[in-house]
Amino acid sequence: MVLEEFFNANKVLDLSFFNFQNAVTAAYFADADYNVMRVNQNFKQFFPSLSNPQGVYFPKVLEALNVENQFIEEFTYKIENEGRVLIPRLEIFNGDERRVFSLLSTRTTSSSFSFLQGIQGQFVDRTSEDQLRQDKEMLLEEQLKNQDIIKQKSERLEEISKRLASYLSPQVFNSIFSSDTTIIKKHQRKNLTIFFSDIVSFTDLSDTLEPELLATLINNYLSEMTNIAIEYGGTIDKFIGDAVMVFFGDPESNGEREDALACVQMAAKMQIRIGELQSYWKKIGIRKPMQVRMGVSTGYCTVGDFGSPQRLDYTAFGSAVNLAARLQAMAPAGKILISEATQALVEEDIESANYQTITPKGFVRPVDTFILENHTLESSRGERAKYQKLGDRVSIDIFDTSDIRAAIEELKSIELEFERLASLADDKS
Repeated sequence: MVLEEFFNANKVLDLSFFNFQNAVTAAYFADADYNVMRVNQNFKQFFPSLSNPQGVYFPKVLEALNVENQFIEEFTYKIENEGRVLIPRLEIFNGDERRVFSLLSTRTTSSSFSFLQGIQGQFVDRTSEDQLRQDKEMLLEEQLKNQDIIKQKSERLEEISKRLASYLSPQVFNSIFSSDTTIIKKHQRKNLTIFFSDIVSFTDLSDTLEPELLATLINNYLSEMTNIAIEYGGTIDKFIGDAVMVFFGDPESNGEREDALACVQMAAKMQIRIGELQSYWKKIGIRKPMQVRMGVSTGYCTVGDFGSPQRLDYTAFGSAVNLAARLQAMAPAGKILISEATQALVEEDIESANYQTITPKGFVRPVDTFILENHTLESSRGERAKYQKLGDRVSIDIFDTSDIRAAIEELKSIELEFERLASLADDKS
């Protein structure tokens, strides 16, 4: 006697499918040959384009829903071979509406009722989750894009800032880009030490040189003078052709005396360096030795930003500035003239001699001037040499600091020479 003969097959199917009737998923039951036997209410609501799927071969139902062949093949293969299948993502269109589903299906077995042997499955609506995932991916992509933009902008700002650093004195540059925006904001009266220099007969020299050679000379000269000014903490105000203006005491100051002493020592070192560069300049085609006049003055000046909203200069104005320019103009070639105010601040450390008492143009009273003694320059030269020989180091004198590639090559050649000498020493030992 067979038990199923005593039961109505449709009633049993309805009863077994009862739990899926009110499910939030689109549920179905198909017989062992894949023919749809039951669908719940949500199945009809999810897929209104399927008028009546009952009795339809389930893979054909998938075709009618425009499911891709690869997923239909995957469905039948896994049901046949594994007895179950999970397709995590199916895009199904109802007209213009796109929805995303997961399809879960498994074979059902029953030893008592053959008509319960079939395939039970359900479509789970993942549209909202998929949209959230896409939104998250888009947000992540946007963030990555923004990070890339920020990186590009940062690199561009860094490039601009490096270019600006070439046009501004380091102190002024650091003040502009520091977090304290009040460092350079107002005009102030401060006691500054001002330095001016000018190459003797540079106009005649520039008229006789080819543009390329003139550019090489002036760039090398100004690079060397700039390095020394930065070394001593000077604020490079401007280059006017071959002329250089530097001041000490703003935006950073070590005190009036220390500022004046640093300025005079800077001037002395510049003269020494100019002497050292003569052989290099001769080698590149400068026939006559190049000499520079220098003037230094100390006094109260107005310092700050001057100009228009479109173009500002951070500079200083005052009688001390004018006097330094006048001293530079009257200094002998290759010499440094300092004012009496500067002399009073540095006389304990710098030896100088009375030069002339003058009444510069624009000044009411006479001004005593002093010239630095030659041995002052020599003592600076000796101090420099002492540091060069300190310890087991090698000091390389690069005459053209703008040519860093040449400096690197020189270092490499010295390294090779050291290795060769070390090898010879090991062989002898």
